[in-house]
Amino acid sequence: MAAHLSGDIAAPALGGPVLGNRDFDFLREFVLTHCGIALSEQKRQLVQGRLLRRLRALGLKEFGDYCELLRRDPDAEMGDLASAISTNVTSFFRESHHYDLLEQTLLPKWLAEKRRSGERLRIWSAGCSTGEEPYALAMVLAEALEQHGGGVDAKILATDLSPQALAGAREGVYALDKLGGVSAERRQRWFLRGEGSYAGLACVHPRLRELVAIQPLNLLHEWPMSGVFDAIFCRNVVIYFDKPTKERLFRRYAGKLVAEGYLFLGHSESMHGLNDDFALVGRTVYRKKPA
Repeated sequence: MAAHLSGDIAAPALGGPVLGNRDFDFLREFVLTHCGIALSEQKRQLVQGRLLRRLRALGLKEFGDYCELLRRDPDAEMGDLASAISTNVTSFFRESHHYDLLEQTLLPKWLAEKRRSGERLRIWSAGCSTGEEPYALAMVLAEALEQHGGGVDAKILATDLSPQALAGAREGVYALDKLGGVSAERRQRWFLRGEGSYAGLACVHPRLRELVAIQPLNLLHEWPMSGVFDAIFCRNVVIYFDKPTKERLFRRYAGKLVAEGYLFLGHSESMHGLNDDFALVGRTVYRKKPA
């Protein structure tokens, strides 16, 4: 999930439940184990405020009741917990140099190679949030397929841990002011403007939906995908993981990439000192080293 912990949350009203040391320690360990996010003591107030909403939604009175729910069935609440403590930060064509590299260099090369070999082309948006990243990738891919000829099985896999984020991605409907990173030409071509009750909203074109498969996935758990990818976008995700989790994740990414496949990280992220499977080839762009 492309998310981070941020913001100031006011303490619960006087007499409301308080997140004590025992419950906070449990939640810190739980979130680290299952989500890879390390919660510092400074995040206690934020976590308390965010999870208070979950307590109310579930009809629970104390944080201890919520912790017991997690102990009984961790998977049932995993997505909602991650959504509650995280703030999704995403936009169309964020870090535009990544898309420029795809459009100008990588996709023309890959499509020519795939057409000759008959192999498929796959891109993974890992931590897709509400869909802006995979749909931006789909615009670039759709245009490349038209410009450089079809005949290639090309798709984008978009995954996230948060059910709420995935619901937004599947809906594919965005406020017009969220399209700031999209050129006027692409807005006209790849979005349908809403009318009536949908005024002020835009829906992604059906062609983009055809190229994107949206699935729930916890990056720390088993990955069910059997094939490999030409590129993986995991941007603004690993920055909040601890070092051992980052190391494990980068090793797993290397195993899911084709020979000399590409891994794209966020602007504040680096693989320096964490992995030897990749070479830095551009700004937050890594290429898998030959075996």
